[in-house]
Amino acid sequence: MKFLKLFSFALIGFAVVSCSNPSKMAKDAVLLGVDGNPKVLEVVADEITASYTLTFPEGYFHPKAVLEIVPVLVYEGGEAVAPIHKLQGEKVTDNFNVVPASGGKATNTVKFAYVPGMEKSHLELRIAVWNKLKKIDFPAPFKVADGANITYKLVHSYGDVAYAEDNYKKIISEKKETQILYTINSHVVRPKELTKQEIKEFEKFLASIKEDNRREIVETNIVAYASPDGPEKLNNKLSDKRSETAKAAFDKITKKTPVDGPVNVTTVAEDWEGFQELVAASNIQDKELILRVLSMYSDPAVREREIKNMSFVFKTLADKILPELRRARFIANIDYTNYSDEELVELTNSNIEIMDVEALLYAATLVNDYSTKVKLYTKAGDKFKCDRAYNNLTAIHLDNGKLAEAKAALAKVSNKTSKFYYNNAGVIALRDKDYKRASEMFAKSELPIAKQNTAIIDILDGRYREASAKLAGTGNSNEGLAYILTNQLDKALPVLTHDCPHAAYMRAIVYARKGEMIEVAKQLNKVYENENFKKRSEKDIEFAKFRQ
Repeated sequence: MKFLKLFSFALIGFAVVSCSNPSKMAKDAVLLGVDGNPKVLEVVADEITASYTLTFPEGYFHPKAVLEIVPVLVYEGGEAVAPIHKLQGEKVTDNFNVVPASGGKATNTVKFAYVPGMEKSHLELRIAVWNKLKKIDFPAPFKVADGANITYKLVHSYGDVAYAEDNYKKIISEKKETQILYTINSHVVRPKELTKQEIKEFEKFLASIKEDNRREIVETNIVAYASPDGPEKLNNKLSDKRSETAKAAFDKITKKTPVDGPVNVTTVAEDWEGFQELVAASNIQDKELILRVLSMYSDPAVREREIKNMSFVFKTLADKILPELRRARFIANIDYTNYSDEELVELTNSNIEIMDVEALLYAATLVNDYSTKVKLYTKAGDKFKCDRAYNNLTAIHLDNGKLAEAKAALAKVSNKTSKFYYNNAGVIALRDKDYKRASEMFAKSELPIAKQNTAIIDILDGRYREASAKLAGTGNSNEGLAYILTNQLDKALPVLTHDCPHAAYMRAIVYARKGEMIEVAKQLNKVYENENFKKRSEKDIEFAKFRQ
């Protein structure tokens, strides 16, 4: 009983002492509860955000006191001060948050713009209490957090450029064709058909192939036809006989210059396909009606009947179209062997003028020299007005850190809506730190690399999960970092495979978060090969436990 009386007296005494004068709040600072969140500060989108909570026990806060809290981020090279946070007792008539004498809590959030040096810092609260017009500082500041984590700044933020493909072919397929015509229901080759000008040109062309070491005839097709008028049975026999006489005629005209490769002979009994092509290309009246009949009926007999019923146009068909379908075609299929890689590289230095646009674009992929690539893309763009060349010229400038030159090259692109244009325009905006335009450009490009470039902006803006989703499985240089930022450590290590200080630095972070300090040391040995990374690691809060 005596003990309880003494204890009650002590409590009353504390209340009287603490409430008797606001300055007592400073002397009794140890009774104040202070907590910060997070305990380790993190820079997100170039900003540090933290909150703190003050807990006041019963009888601590004087009814007439004003408490002034100054959050200060102390870092190497300076201090950053957040707006003053004020609290007041129950009898103060100002408009600050009220803390009753019975006790309570007060929470506040502060933000600091990141500046270099804040990676080694701490957040402290400098508190003072006002007693009427007198300010009494608390004995010492309260430290609420260490900082600051800047791991996201390991992002490769230059962006990846996109090169438009060339259409260069090592082997180019060509054709040379001529034909002979027959009279109606005949399979006899008239002598004049073998002496007409187009046959002579065909013979001359075949002879030229013999002298051309880049071209060779791989096969020749002889196709004999019957026009689609008359009975189908008769047309089958007629086309077969025409194939025989056509082969004999071909042998005759190639006697002096035999062709290489197989000669294939085929027949088409009723040339409806040729009929449709000739009608479509003609100016015959009501040709649309004829073509509609062809599309409506597939049976040859029905087609023939319906067309003959159109007596007003059938005579025109019989005079102008059908005679052209009583024929045999000679089709030489040729392979042209284009310049080899070695020849293209040689031409790049000796005779660039004979190269066509596809050769120029392809040759640029064969050389490693920056200036030579620029020469090839510039020639392809200026000579052939090729947007692909100007896009690639933009890309090669960007890959070599030539931003002004890249902008000049991109300005020459006439089609400013291609997927390559949008991506490379986005990379330029990214390097100009115009992230709004960069996002707009990447969003318009259909290229996968544009989506990966968008993840860079996600990381810079603190949208780490979005970045992780966009980069998953891509092998992009930022994929491992995205996994670290989302704490998917087991996914990060398998993709951080490059043997460079940058990748080693991120592997060291993974192992530090896992608590595997021996592995941290191994990775930091590689990191120390780069002086900038070495200096960073010595202050990086990721390695705070390693340095203990």
